[in-house]
Amino acid sequence: MTDPLMPGTDRDPPGAPAPAPATGLQPGWERQTMERLMFATLSEQRSARRWRTFTRLAWLAFFVFMVWALLYRGGPSSVEKSAPHTAVVEIKGEIAADNDNSAEFIVAAMKAAFEDAGAQAVVLLINSPGGSPVQAGIVNDEMKRLKAKHHKPVYVVVGEACASAAYYIAAGADRIYVDKASIVGSIGVLMDGFGFVGLMDKLGVERRLMTAGENKGFLDPFSPQTETHRAHAQQMLDQIHRQFIDVVKAGRGKRLKDSPELFTGLFWTGQQAVEMGLADQMANLDFVAREVVKAEELVDYTRRENVAERLAKKFGAAVGEGAVRAVRAIPALR
Repeated sequence: MTDPLMPGTDRDPPGAPAPAPATGLQPGWERQTMERLMFATLSEQRSARRWRTFTRLAWLAFFVFMVWALLYRGGPSSVEKSAPHTAVVEIKGEIAADNDNSAEFIVAAMKAAFEDAGAQAVVLLINSPGGSPVQAGIVNDEMKRLKAKHHKPVYVVVGEACASAAYYIAAGADRIYVDKASIVGSIGVLMDGFGFVGLMDKLGVERRLMTAGENKGFLDPFSPQTETHRAHAQQMLDQIHRQFIDVVKAGRGKRLKDSPELFTGLFWTGQQAVEMGLADQMANLDFVAREVVKAEELVDYTRRENVAERLAKKFGAAVGEGAVRAVRAIPALR
């Protein structure tokens, strides 16, 4: 029998402390864990500070770029008031108040071209299906004023198309040059829309329109068109059409051929336009600069809205919308 108090026995003597459970952790592991957590927190804070600094610098660079781009409007592609050259103003696309072909932009470009002492003539390079008669009328009026003030000729060179409001502008030029396949004309006015009255009846939908003024619902697509409204709209169109015709006759004069179809809204090829007196000659921009203006160097004065201006408008609209939402979110005082 083995003595329990003898060395080498499997049993501890009475009153001996119980051994610590085997957990696999080294002494001081709590301190090491806290140190790692602290270092991780400091590293995360440093990363957050770097990201905030980077974001602020990026926004600063963005606003600096926007300010520079807003101040830099573009302009002549060559030195101002230098050697003789042909000034070019491009009108491309729809003529409207809210794009690069607005009267504001076109007139600003023409004014810069006329005021440049090196510009021997101003050429409007037009490729447009038309647009707003109001915008076209403003450009036509300013063209006549600038020609009289600076005594410089204005020529139009047509690309693919010069129709409707675009021709309204072109009619004020001294001469119009086209390609044989250009589309020219469309001297007319239109007002379009849709009527859904029959469809609503089939669907069983009732239109509830309340107005103050018996004609306030004029041209409402969900209400039937009355004969009075139709006659009023036609009178307006006829008046604008007459204004268009007067501008063309004043600009083209005796060059126009007597044709019953001339002012019906039809359009023609460049070759036909020359035959009808709507255009003067078939030629391109280089020919006009070289042979007509006698100044081969082309300088582009076209005024275009740059990227920064578009971003500024969108940013302003977003800020405005956010302000409106914030105001609406404020509870009303009771």
